[in-house]
This record gives sequence, structure tokens and C-alpha cells, in this order.
Amino acid sequence: MPARRSTSMTLDAALLDEAKALGVNVSRAAEQGVAAALKAARAEAWKRENAEAIKNYNTWIEENGLPLAEYRVF
Repeated sequence: MPARRSTSMTLDAALLDEAKALGVNVSRAAEQGVAAALKAARAEAWKRENAEAIKNYNTWIEENGLPLAEYRVF
């Protein structure tokens, strides 16, 4: 299990009240939300960092066709 660190955050009061009423573990829910946001941010960063290579690859495919296309069965 990864090391955990205590933190403080401000949440919408109605959300917090409903989460408590329904027995939602707010810390775990927040952690899952941060993990999802990080995954999306990493994917977006990867796209930005590799945009030129992707553009170059797509240009090559447009000019030369798919490699091994003659062997495709679909």
C-alpha cells in the first residue's frame, strides 16, 4: 500500500453532507478523483509532447500507405 499523507481540502457542503449520509468514504473518493484527473492530465501531456511525431507518422502513412497493407485480410 502506498504511503499516505494527510491533507486539508474544501468541499461543497451539500456534497459532503450527502456523502456522509450515504456512507461514502470521502478520502477514498477524493483520492480516486485525483487519480482520474492525473491520468487524464498525463494523457493530454503525452499527446502534446508527441503531436509532431504523430503528425509525421500520419503524413508518412498518407504518402506511402500502411506498412504490410498487402497482407491485411480485412
